[in-house]
Amino acid sequence: MKRKIRTQILISMIMATSIIASGQGKNDKPFGLVYQDAITENMPGEVNIHPVSYKLNGIDISANVYTPANYDPSKKYPAVVVAHPNGGVKEQVAGLYAQRLAGSGYITIAADASYQGASGGEPRNVDKPAFRIEDIRGMADFITQYAGVNADRLGVLGVCGGGGYSLAAAQTDKRFKAVATLSMFNSGVVRRDGFMSSQVATIQERLKQGSDARAQEVAGGEILYAADLDWTDEMADKMPFDLYREGHYYYHRTHAHPNSTFRYTMSSLIDLMAFDAATNMYLINQPLLMMAGSKADTFYMTDRAFNLATGTQEKELFLIPGATHIQTYYVPEYVEQATNKLKAFFGKYL
Repeated sequence: MKRKIRTQILISMIMATSIIASGQGKNDKPFGLVYQDAITENMPGEVNIHPVSYKLNGIDISANVYTPANYDPSKKYPAVVVAHPNGGVKEQVAGLYAQRLAGSGYITIAADASYQGASGGEPRNVDKPAFRIEDIRGMADFITQYAGVNADRLGVLGVCGGGGYSLAAAQTDKRFKAVATLSMFNSGVVRRDGFMSSQVATIQERLKQGSDARAQEVAGGEILYAADLDWTDEMADKMPFDLYREGHYYYHRTHAHPNSTFRYTMSSLIDLMAFDAATNMYLINQPLLMMAGSKADTFYMTDRAFNLATGTQEKELFLIPGATHIQTYYVPEYVEQATNKLKAFFGKYL
């Protein structure tokens, strides 16, 4: 029994991209935004934020739409869908880049994934690839009907896990005319093999855990969760990867949000572990931009997916000098470099 408990704790440590943000308290900032230079009030002549909600397959989705300065709904604007990281919410890095792109003339949308954040869906924190991909398509559904949007000039930006799911969505959804990722994280591969293939030896054991958890759910039993741990700074400091250490401080300290949590239902594993965002990359025939920090320990995921993108002649790999994975979320100089690259990319293709 003790060995099983220790094994489960180790699995949770490694499988979590960061640490769950529990007990952070109510966010009392305007619009709930936690990133630098976030909008505090809508002002004439400035980028404005518009909280919206809509239905997706019967689930209430919570989203923020950002409109450019001097937005005129009678005019036509290009638009960009922004997908948030695993465990993240729209008020963090996704909102930051959505606001920055709106500052360059785009109408943008960042939504909480179904079953996560402020969006509906039960049980909470289901994390299935098919749902996350559908969330991205759902954002496209909504924003292409928004006043002033030119549906023929639609792009997608995915961050971390949202990057992997954006690649998968764009493989078949050709409404997206340009595809960009930042610090792409291939959720299925990591859940299956472990970060940097650190859990290959326990694949079957974890598949059984996921299967047993689903059986328990169906029988009306307790919902089991992976990565459901409460961490201290000292525990995080001992983690072997920058992604986990820096993720703890980003999600729990500097950019904490009460809706952000890295736990997910254990039963999600039977879907996650069969998913690979890089499968069928040749189906992407749209212009593709993949960005990552030059020091990111997750870069191997971006590199693999980029090399498999053989269906497009317009693709670029952009490394942000000196940046780690999490630093691309908030460090001003790295955000500026990524934003400038996105402006040039979407400016050319949208």
